[in-house]
Amino acid sequence: MAHERLNIVFHGQNASQFRAGFEHFIGNGHHIAQLSDALQGQGERAQFEQADVIVGIRLNAQLPQPLKLRLYHAPAAGVDAIDLSRLPAQSSLCNCFGHEDAIAEYVMTALLMRHVPLARADADLRAQRWTYWAGAAGALRTELGAQTLGVIGLGHIGRTLAHRAKAFGMRVHACNRSTITEPAVDRLWPLSELHEFMGTADAVVVTLPLTESTRGLVGAQALSAMRADAVLINVGRGPVIDEQALFDALQQRRIAGAVIDTWYQYPGHAQAQCAPSRLDFAGLDNLVMTPHMSGWTEGTVRRRQQTLADNITRLAQGQPLINVLRPAQT
Repeated sequence: MAHERLNIVFHGQNASQFRAGFEHFIGNGHHIAQLSDALQGQGERAQFEQADVIVGIRLNAQLPQPLKLRLYHAPAAGVDAIDLSRLPAQSSLCNCFGHEDAIAEYVMTALLMRHVPLARADADLRAQRWTYWAGAAGALRTELGAQTLGVIGLGHIGRTLAHRAKAFGMRVHACNRSTITEPAVDRLWPLSELHEFMGTADAVVVTLPLTESTRGLVGAQALSAMRADAVLINVGRGPVIDEQALFDALQQRRIAGAVIDTWYQYPGHAQAQCAPSRLDFAGLDNLVMTPHMSGWTEGTVRRRQQTLADNITRLAQGQPLINVLRPAQT
């Protein structure tokens, strides 16, 4: 099927991670440019303004308005940094998934680490301490399969995680806005009953995107409803969990611990490195901190490149787009 030649720009450092080898997925029939975050290079602002397709994660009033734009495509699931008012009427907004397998592996690893202390067993045995020797006093471990996993949000990540948990023999509870039939979920709560749900799991995983309705959803009351020996994991967006409430719950040991991958502050143009929060999470000993890495694998990039290429090809051929968050208004 014939298709038109499009001007495609990959805007910013994040989008540039999907640029290398993109022709393998889409062919050589389009003009493709890679632009800096600040559009400071020669001709970059004009290329941005004249683009048919922008691959990026940020659109705001500090950037020129892409007047010819027909498709703004986020190379990720989250689009909370894209100002919809800056999109021309004829432009659609789409996103990518493909990260659910990687994030599910991250979560299962985090959970397994709490039950199978390989690192400590290795370190102790190197020092001739047989801490976990079968039969030794205090050596008994717990098993992941005896635990209940609570998942907040049954989107791509939540459903994939539920299936991984069932493979380990876990019981799976979920809390979701809409009623979804998911065979891997043993019991489902509506979001209106979040607090009741929070007390039913040994580990609660937040997978939700950041919207006005999810910001601060997991607050002090929800955290206080958790079991004292439970752990909280966030692979959604940082501010879905109230920052101060999370710090207080961990510092005061109202919950056993947390594994946090998504945060409240990130490096940017003003600073190449920064603390992930205004609060001293790094000083807590019942917290595992990771730098928003849970979904970042070679497989994720490859799957997202394929989604980007498929959607751009659909646009060029006049076919309906997939993963549409806001359709063209004209």
